[in-house]
Amino acid sequence: MALVGCVMAGAGSACADESAFLKSMEGSWAGKGSVKVRITAPTIRVSCKFKSTAAADSLALDGDCRGLLVFSRHFSATLKSSGSKYSGSYVGSATGPAGLNGVRKGSAINLGITWAKPINGDRTARMTVEKNGNDGMTLTTTDTDLRTGEAVVTSRIELKRM
Repeated sequence: MALVGCVMAGAGSACADESAFLKSMEGSWAGKGSVKVRITAPTIRVSCKFKSTAAADSLALDGDCRGLLVFSRHFSATLKSSGSKYSGSYVGSATGPAGLNGVRKGSAINLGITWAKPINGDRTARMTVEKNGNDGMTLTTTDTDLRTGEAVVTSRIELKRM
């Protein structure tokens, strides 16, 4: 139904491209990576499992990451596309649901995060959901260290299709 609306609106190729891209990210995923609970905290190595579902104009990610005995967290993100623009929500922080807004460029959806409450001194960060070939996906979040102005990777998860 969404594809019919795109064709009727005269944007058929853009909508079809998003549909194919989103569908290519559907499935079960597992992998490893690193997480920093705060910019100044030590890095925790994690193992993660995700399931993603896609429609012509949306993507939902749902999963869990675990690291040692000190870290276990449920993560989820829902994205809705309008052409190459995306908006949605992210749950994975102790502050509550965060807003997501951004665009897709190539194989990556680049998103701004607006946290429910300040994290690391402000309410903003960045997230990238990148498709790597047919069977890979990388989820990366970065935040700015307000003391130095430097971008800090707060999580990077490398996933493979199961």
